[in-house]
Amino acid sequence: MADLAIAPPRQEAAPEGAAQLRHARMLSVGARCALPVALLLGIGFLAPLVAIFGYAFATPRSFDVFTSFTLANFATLFDTTNTVWLSFFWSCGLALLTVAILAVVAYPIAYGLNLVFGRWSALISVFFVFPLFVSENVRLYGWVLFFIKNGVLDGTLKWLGLAGGPEVLYSPGITLFGMVYTYLPFMLFPMTLGLALVPRDLVDAARDLGAGRLFIWREIELPLAMPGILIGMLLTFVLAIGATAEAKILGGQSIIVISHDIEIAFTYSQNWPLGSALAVLVTFFIGALTLFALSKLDLDRMLGRR
Repeated sequence: MADLAIAPPRQEAAPEGAAQLRHARMLSVGARCALPVALLLGIGFLAPLVAIFGYAFATPRSFDVFTSFTLANFATLFDTTNTVWLSFFWSCGLALLTVAILAVVAYPIAYGLNLVFGRWSALISVFFVFPLFVSENVRLYGWVLFFIKNGVLDGTLKWLGLAGGPEVLYSPGITLFGMVYTYLPFMLFPMTLGLALVPRDLVDAARDLGAGRLFIWREIELPLAMPGILIGMLLTFVLAIGATAEAKILGGQSIIVISHDIEIAFTYSQNWPLGSALAVLVTFFIGALTLFALSKLDLDRMLGRR
């Protein structure tokens, strides 16, 4: 009887506790579903960035990535005799002009789409994306055939008895034209979505209360549409600063952009560390400029929260 009295109780809670621990260590359903996307982003996005960052500190004109550390590549870039900064200023200037021109051109188009098609404006604006299904080089060479001497424009004007078309190819102006043409959909689509966020009832109420057209645009339409406009501007600037084909095909390399210098370093010069260092500087510049722009903007005021 004494042995029965001091017998230890059965531990039935141990398997249940172990099951709870295993369940806590398991990923949630959402995390397991997102795992393939996370792996794809890690391999296709983060891995190239890590490789470029490693090459930026490698020995010049070598492939000693992650086995050597030197700042010689950055010293070469910051040398006063290096012309890479002229290419950088050209790229920034053309990108800023592209954003400014597209903001003026795309806003009336987006406003008209929202005014005519209403909630279907975003779907209608997709038609402007159709040219993206054709290779950019093919579209740009089409403009070369249009503007070249004895081409479509020049031949048509001569057929009409005029003096012929102006010589606009292989100049900075035609490079800017190509960038505006190429990046119009990237500005138009976010801007259309931003203008679609403006409630028409709010505009009608302001008009009924006696507000003028300029007042409604400045105090209601523009602040409420500003998130989409800013997204379009940032997206266009990031894409335009890395434009290469426009300067090569239409501009005839009359100006050298920063992306062309990076391409030359990786291909003809076979100086991957120098090209990587230049790519790292451009990446940090774009990232810092984007964060600075977002930090200076009052998103609460733009969204109409105060």
